[in-house]
Amino acid sequence: MTKSAGKLLFDGSDWNFDTLSRTYDAIEEIALGELKLDIYPNQMEIISSEQMLDAYSSVGMPLMYQHWSFGKRFVFEDHLYRKGRRGLAYELVINSNPCIVYLMEENTMAMQALVTAHAAFGHNHFFKNNYLFRQWTDASAILSYMEFAKKYITKCEERHGTAAVEAILDSAHAIMDQGVFRYRRPPRLSSEKERERARERLEYEEQTFNDLWRTLPTPASPKERAEAERDASERKKALNLPEENLLYFLEKTSLILEPWQRELLRIVRVIAQYFYPQRQTKVMNEGCATFTHHTIMNRLFEKDLVSEGTMLEVLHSHANVVFQPGFDDPRYHGMNPYALGFAMMQDIQRICTEPTAEDKDWFPEIAGNGDWRATLLDAWANHRDESFILQYLSPAMIRKFRLFLLTDSSGDNYLEVASIHNERGYQAVRAALARSYDIGANQQDIQVVDVDLLGDRQLRLQHNVKNGVLLEEASRDATLRHIRHLWGYDVSLVGVDAESGEELYEYSTDGDML
Repeated sequence: MTKSAGKLLFDGSDWNFDTLSRTYDAIEEIALGELKLDIYPNQMEIISSEQMLDAYSSVGMPLMYQHWSFGKRFVFEDHLYRKGRRGLAYELVINSNPCIVYLMEENTMAMQALVTAHAAFGHNHFFKNNYLFRQWTDASAILSYMEFAKKYITKCEERHGTAAVEAILDSAHAIMDQGVFRYRRPPRLSSEKERERARERLEYEEQTFNDLWRTLPTPASPKERAEAERDASERKKALNLPEENLLYFLEKTSLILEPWQRELLRIVRVIAQYFYPQRQTKVMNEGCATFTHHTIMNRLFEKDLVSEGTMLEVLHSHANVVFQPGFDDPRYHGMNPYALGFAMMQDIQRICTEPTAEDKDWFPEIAGNGDWRATLLDAWANHRDESFILQYLSPAMIRKFRLFLLTDSSGDNYLEVASIHNERGYQAVRAALARSYDIGANQQDIQVVDVDLLGDRQLRLQHNVKNGVLLEEASRDATLRHIRHLWGYDVSLVGVDAESGEELYEYSTDGDML
């Protein structure tokens, strides 16, 4: 029996702004009234496929500054899209206040409804409420800051030339992953203060830097030499070494950078910090949004507001999004964050409402509590991928995804199945999968550890090597040359085993230039 066309929010694939508005209101009623989501105000915008490609090339940020690498990425993505080798996302959402949601104009109305529920309510709620985003990003200031950054870089290009600006941005982009604060919270953004501070930094000489790095005369006596060493020691304390944020260290202490160049480093650093929480919450963020759109679209169908044809299209798209290829499938590229996240959200709902005896043993605090909405809201607010998997991945999920644990030693020519589907194995598999989402454990740990203040001004970096994984030499050497370009003097990197403290390698730029 078909649903009454008179009650439907829309009929067919065509849409207009009245249809979008009517559907948005119905989705909002379920999202806020039934799921109890808490969101930023939404700003919905319709864009073309070419505009979506342009957003791809500029890391999805509106008001992004210009750089040659973005144009190169645009050409690459456009070529794949026009050859039919790559599709485009149905939407793009920005972590800002208001939350900006871009919808593709080529979407059918069914897809517009799905992505509205997915992005405007699922992602939006996660951005506003997850502790990482609340502590590490400033959604209310990012858009005005990006507007300032784009105008500032344009003025720098007019004043100093495009080549000079791109040279600094190239080097800053090369160490962008090492340009975030992982253990201390960055300061909040303020566009007005940024503009004022930028003007001041362009107008005044860096007197503090000149004092810090003034040329020291060669000590003529042991007493003067001892005083110079004490002076150098005090300066090292002032630098707060070791320092994990390379961009921050270079911005504040480089010997050669002018004020406008330091501002460029800060802009790149702010963008890197903005994306840092997203890299730690991919499974949770996409799982939250996918669970939200699946729940809302099913409720719309139950309330006779969308047709069977609409639901077939929605479920077809949803199935493609949460598809997890097998390890021997050519499409396999690891765990699909949509598949894992959505499955875990559904599993939590099941544990809260219909727990098994196994669930009660593993999750005594939530099994059978009947309030899956509050349980999910709490999980979305207080976890990142690593802790979420470690807390909520159930034996049922491990069996569903057919997960097991292999040990791989570089000294052996074979793999060993270390953990299977038993109680001890479930714990080991869950812990190993959680570790794979720990950015701190998987990203290279490189820190500034010393500066030769009395001699050749060489900057010394240390790579704390984990599990014997070394840096790829060509990429390592090229990146160090970019750091030397920003520092102004030679840069050395020593690799030290994180467990034993044994020195594994050392490399220095030795006067190499870009």
